[in-house]
Amino acid sequence: MEHLGLFAAALAIAYLVPGPDMVLVLQTASRQGRGLALATACGLGVARGAHVALAAVGLAALLKASPLLFDIMRGVGAAYLVWLGIRLARADMWADAASGATQAGLPRSYRVAFLRGLVTNIANPKALLFCSVLLPQFMHADAGMALQFALLGIVLVGVGLLFDLFYTSVGMALGRWMACSPRLQRFQRWLFATLLMGFGTKLAVSG
Repeated sequence: MEHLGLFAAALAIAYLVPGPDMVLVLQTASRQGRGLALATACGLGVARGAHVALAAVGLAALLKASPLLFDIMRGVGAAYLVWLGIRLARADMWADAASGATQAGLPRSYRVAFLRGLVTNIANPKALLFCSVLLPQFMHADAGMALQFALLGIVLVGVGLLFDLFYTSVGMALGRWMACSPRLQRFQRWLFATLLMGFGTKLAVSG
């Protein structure tokens, strides 16, 4: 398929734009370390792949045709982001892993990190609409649609994973820098909490 490089470049621009996915990976990496940040990235990757599949079967077109359904999904996604921000602001909800959780508690922590990434992305209907708008621009009507969706979906998930790995490294460096300053840690927690609530509010009020 031609223009894969251009498609990857378009994705790179999209992944560089600050959003809840980026904030979630940065926060998890800075407070919980590489392992849980990668689990979060896996959840985000599964959600992105699901959005590609849903766009392929026409759910995105249904959302476009049904403003009520879109508003319901948007409200759910916005409420989740605001709830996540409030929890982060009220308490250091991820301190268990940073302080050395017991081995028995680690599997559940990874599951929670995975689900947090999954829900953060899958609950955003604009991510689904993004796939439905972007992917057809790089497809050809005379080729197999399923194969093209699959190939573009793999590229989309792969590029997203590369950026999540980059943000994981940035978040870990940020965590090391703030490790000796509780005041900086509180500032970071409140900053990321405010960003998550801001993204949720923006999702709720945007058209």
